Amino acid sequence: MDESKGDVHLFGPRPAGQEEGSASVGSQVTPGSNGGPPLAEMVAEILRLKEEQNAVILAHNYQIPAIQDLADFVGDSLGLSRQAEETDAETIVFCGVHFMAETAKILCPEKRVLIPDPAAGCSLADSIDVDSVRAWKAAHPGALLVVYVNCSAEVKAEADYCCTSANALKVIQAIPEDRQVLFAPDMFLGEYLREKTGRALTVWMGECHVHAAIGPRDVQRMWSEKPDADLLVHPECGCVSSVMWHAAIGDLPENRTQILSTQGMINVVAESESKEFLVATETGILHQLRKLNHGKRFFPVKEDAECSYMKMITVEKLLRTMREGVYEVVLAPEIIERARLSIERMMAIV
Repeated sequence: MDESKGDVHLFGPRPAGQEEGSASVGSQVTPGSNGGPPLAEMVAEILRLKEEQNAVILAHNYQIPAIQDLADFVGDSLGLSRQAEETDAETIVFCGVHFMAETAKILCPEKRVLIPDPAAGCSLADSIDVDSVRAWKAAHPGALLVVYVNCSAEVKAEADYCCTSANALKVIQAIPEDRQVLFAPDMFLGEYLREKTGRALTVWMGECHVHAAIGPRDVQRMWSEKPDADLLVHPECGCVSSVMWHAAIGDLPENRTQILSTQGMINVVAESESKEFLVATETGILHQLRKLNHGKRFFPVKEDAECSYMKMITVEKLLRTMREGVYEVVLAPEIIERARLSIERMMAIV
């Protein structure tokens, strides 16, 4: 039986005798604990160098708390892309994964863009490469290609439109219905867009390994424990189709179940009168949610939903970046020019 759309309603009380799922959150090294300088000293030096170099520090919502607290701006891919484009700083230090730093370079080719660890990659971005995209386009002549921002600059350069989880629905809705649309690389976001728009999208079978692992059973377990909480789900999650279906048939309250980008989650929580929220996404977002919403409680749907790539950016590595100017993102001018077109088309819509 497909557990997301079978005969059994998954979101009732937990059956008697069923054990609660267990999860362990990956440990993080405390700055200074390895014999290096203490956190306060490193932070002070980073802030001094930032001012000296006319730099701006951007951090994704999934970064470790210490990095989020150091950043000038914290947000999702769309918000950080806009900040990168609007900043007057000469140097952008991007605390996130590699495709995000590439996007900042595409939008700001005249600026120096640094990433504290160039090995901070993305399983979703790695699920598609430029040769595969070209072959896919050749097999569907005349189709428009929409790529999720979670992909390389070379893949963006092949696309007609780029999108983020915050604006993917608007981008698809802006394309004439008589045009075939190829969507890559996230299959769960693609399925969400199919169901919301009714469009016959052709979807690439890629996934974020962290979000894909957040399944219907994780939602069931947490919902049975916190039935009065609001449910916030990122559209990359493996549970997204199930959540949509169960909300539609009444297992989940539609008015308290929302599928959102990380920034969407932050915005909704700020305006909500609810006091408890179940959050289905990478757990880094919990720091911002708790920091900005005192008196409200947040519970991860899956406690071990941590992206090891995001957590590769540390205060120590950020300090080295500020001191030594490593590691600079370099892209070929023709890639920047072509990839920028797909992002500008997105920006024009949203």
